[in-house]
Amino acid sequence: MDKPYIQDFAEKYELGGVVSDASLWQVRSDRNKAIKLVSSKGLLNAYDNTLLPDLHYRPLSDMKIKALEVYDGQFIYLTDKSILSNAWGGKYEVEHGLDKPALFAMGPNFMTLVASADEVKLFQNGKRVWNKQYNGVNPKTILFDEKSNAFLIQGTHGVYRVTMADLELRKLYEGSDLTSMTMYKGNLIVGTGNGVVQLSGESFSKNETDQKLPWTEITVVKTINDELWFGSTKGAFKLRDDGKYDYYASKRWLVDDYVVDIAQGPDNSVLVLTKEGLSQINFVEMTLSEKADYFQEIQRLRHIRYGLTANLSLKTPGDLATGYYHDTDNDGLWTSMYLAGELFRYAVTKEEDAKHNAYEAFEAMERLTDITPMHGFPARSYERDGYEVGLHANGFSEEWYKKHVEEHGRVWQLADDKKWRWKSTTSSDESCGHFFAYALFAELAPDQEWRDRAVHQIKIQMDHIMDNNWYLVDWNGQPTAWGRWNPKYVNSFPINVGDRRLNSTLILSFLQTAYHFTKDEKYRKAAHKLMKKHGYDENANRSATVIGYVEGEDLSDKWNHSDDEMYFLTIPGFVNYSFSEEQKTKHFETVKSHWEIERSEKNPLWNYLFALTGGNPIDSGASAWWLREFPMDLIDWKIDNSHRKDLIKIAPNFRSQTYTEVLPGDERVLHKHNGAYRNDGGSNGNREYAPYIYLLPYWAGRYVEAISAPSP
Repeated sequence: MDKPYIQDFAEKYELGGVVSDASLWQVRSDRNKAIKLVSSKGLLNAYDNTLLPDLHYRPLSDMKIKALEVYDGQFIYLTDKSILSNAWGGKYEVEHGLDKPALFAMGPNFMTLVASADEVKLFQNGKRVWNKQYNGVNPKTILFDEKSNAFLIQGTHGVYRVTMADLELRKLYEGSDLTSMTMYKGNLIVGTGNGVVQLSGESFSKNETDQKLPWTEITVVKTINDELWFGSTKGAFKLRDDGKYDYYASKRWLVDDYVVDIAQGPDNSVLVLTKEGLSQINFVEMTLSEKADYFQEIQRLRHIRYGLTANLSLKTPGDLATGYYHDTDNDGLWTSMYLAGELFRYAVTKEEDAKHNAYEAFEAMERLTDITPMHGFPARSYERDGYEVGLHANGFSEEWYKKHVEEHGRVWQLADDKKWRWKSTTSSDESCGHFFAYALFAELAPDQEWRDRAVHQIKIQMDHIMDNNWYLVDWNGQPTAWGRWNPKYVNSFPINVGDRRLNSTLILSFLQTAYHFTKDEKYRKAAHKLMKKHGYDENANRSATVIGYVEGEDLSDKWNHSDDEMYFLTIPGFVNYSFSEEQKTKHFETVKSHWEIERSEKNPLWNYLFALTGGNPIDSGASAWWLREFPMDLIDWKIDNSHRKDLIKIAPNFRSQTYTEVLPGDERVLHKHNGAYRNDGGSNGNREYAPYIYLLPYWAGRYVEAISAPSP
């Protein structure tokens, strides 16, 4: 059931103008939703993604503000002279008489405790009722504990209590490198430079130390809306009900990772102040459907290039206003995945907008074969002459590209009209996308004329492969590096190298798809020849569990998760278009073996495509978790989880899995569906990914009825 859940996302405010070099100390928000910060350059406001001087109250501009708190929803300021507020008609002001005051806290009826490095004073009704000089406390946090009717003071080496009954300063706990404290569920949580200490019991005499945290160098601990938050030198994190943590780090969430302060923000948001700026983490109710609407708008606004799906490159890291388009090696594949999502959306909703988007993407893909001189050969991409920017193909090095040009000519070829260039060296993953999308199009598009065009694409691409001895043959008459289904190539690999099984599966699925829609016997005969003479059925029906490391084989040093992407896009045709029920049963069992291996990734696309073949159950709960945890920010930020002490690492392995379980999408590096366990990496924010990554699995889930329509 697609019921509303809580979606988190961040808004960021960076230092600007005359305060660009300010040191940030503290942040608070009042009942009016105003956000103010204390800095080395005075009071600041958070406005339009920038931190600037607060000019609202001119008298405050001339005061030396040391700290800021919120009492009864109103701002209270600590200056070098007094404690004051502009609320309540400006009547509240207490001259504290302290030299170099540092911090303060409020109790009931405006009772105020204010501290400096060597003295603490208590005020009631504007009058001093108690004071105490101390040495070596170095106060970092003061708070009022209603349960014990006492103020608690945390210094660098200890925690102290001032009870209202006898007004005595007593040490509760002695430690070292203490940084912050907060009350949480009746316990006192103390942050340190190496973990947190929990003090419990009536007198806080019991203590436990916890170092199983995302990071142990704690700078601040806060209780906000009955949830325990931590700030550290490597980001912020929140304790969950299950004892694990939601981790907020990297520029996806924070301006920088060194947390200075945390506070409750407007509308149940949380304010995370770091050395270089402020991040407001918002928590809003949202359905998966509303999230899809949000991403659909971004897809249409920023990720359509000539009708193809495109990433958005950013000249200035993180700045969407500097975005521009360019080709990739897999424009056909990414477009096919967006196209499929829109076909599923149309099938579910019958929205004309979905049909229009699907037809536009189809025409863009159709041109990939129209623009090349070889019948049925799809280009990787196309661009106007002189504007192509992809220097090489399929991730090869520049050295490979130079050698390739010397031996085979340019990757980019001039089209017949002399105005456009098309990108050659097309690979098998592109073919997977084409056959996947065109088969869906031939089934789900509402207009017969358009469905016939999709069947035509299936036919000409299949004919190209068959006419060229089971290869994709480029403009130079040579097979491309990865478009190879010839028996000599496929069977050259040992049975436990994934390419033997994968390529056999792909070509059988392509042939079955071609036969299903054209009923041309040549495709079925060709498939039977590959199966009987060259063992392709045996290859394709071999369980995925046999795939493993083979010494001396370049394609076997680790599990290739891009192969998973090709495999799952292919399985609907592989199973559903089988030539017989007996074959269909065998194909399904083989597909199931692969799905069982992939289950730990919790990838909804794999689950829903498996459902298209008849798979049941399909881990719907895990799929919904993946979709909910998918980040709203699609910028490719650099992310690192390698330092985390709350995760359980496992030994290096063939599947490149790092931890005992997959991390939520908003805590790891952003990647497409072939990323799987990629937890670290990314870039400095130099591109925004296209949102089809979310849209395809969401609408596939709706299509197979694994996700309901949104529920109020």
